[in-house]
Amino acid sequence: MNIAITGASGFLGKHVVNDLLHRGIQPTVLIRPESKVPESFYELPLARFDIAKPPDDAFDQLGKPAVLIHLAWSGLPNYKSLHHFETELPVQFHFLSTLARSGLSHLVVSGTCFEYGMRSGCLIETDETMPTNPYGFAKHALRRQLQFLAEKIEFDLTWARLFYLYGQGQAPASLFMQLSSAVARGEETFDMSGGEQLRDYLPVEEAARCLVDLALGTARPGTVNICSGQPVSVRRLVEEWVTKNDWRLRLNLGAYPYPDYEPMAFWGSRKKLHEALELNDRGDVAIP
Repeated sequence: MNIAITGASGFLGKHVVNDLLHRGIQPTVLIRPESKVPESFYELPLARFDIAKPPDDAFDQLGKPAVLIHLAWSGLPNYKSLHHFETELPVQFHFLSTLARSGLSHLVVSGTCFEYGMRSGCLIETDETMPTNPYGFAKHALRRQLQFLAEKIEFDLTWARLFYLYGQGQAPASLFMQLSSAVARGEETFDMSGGEQLRDYLPVEEAARCLVDLALGTARPGTVNICSGQPVSVRRLVEEWVTKNDWRLRLNLGAYPYPDYEPMAFWGSRKKLHEALELNDRGDVAIP
């Protein structure tokens, strides 16, 4: 099966590539013309162009894939930037619709839990989406655009709503990497919020495995949460990281305010994801 990946050099993308390689699949990876090619990609088929200015033969350059795992999105982690719907949204739709019209049969796109907005509690895919920041709104709008397009052009759309991922290779501004960096600098304390907010955290390796399973399998779940399904307080998670790695530093709780763009307690339902992965394991065909 021919598979292509955008955003392959990013945090999640590198893990998706590694998962595919472990399964004996060499994906075609899309790299921006000015970007340095990661050493681990040297033996892989490459396509070099910017999705903001895709060539007419973009589908061909990507190896005429049966599946595209689309992870690329610029402007992060500034979730409040108007760039997300003023610039990124039309770029994304133009690129993906061009591939769909060229013959792409299955599109797997990374969405976000921010599509749910300020809703608290366990979030289910059938919940109404009410995004309250520009990033969540743009992702929500792209999903609806692609759903309308899929009614006109025959292709399958899997919309994978990512919750909170963590692991080595994250952006320096992420909580895990800030904590790791503080330890590396020999700091005795780590400033953070009160840590009482409940979130849904998933190791990046497991998220990558789920995306690849959805891309390769016959199940077509439509919109699906990529999450652990287990709420955990940020404080408890950080304390677990400290204990697991035998780090010697004290948490300075309450040094920062809680973010105003997310509710205090929310996590994802994993039921639909679990059912899709089970259907793939059995070789059944799912009905969205």
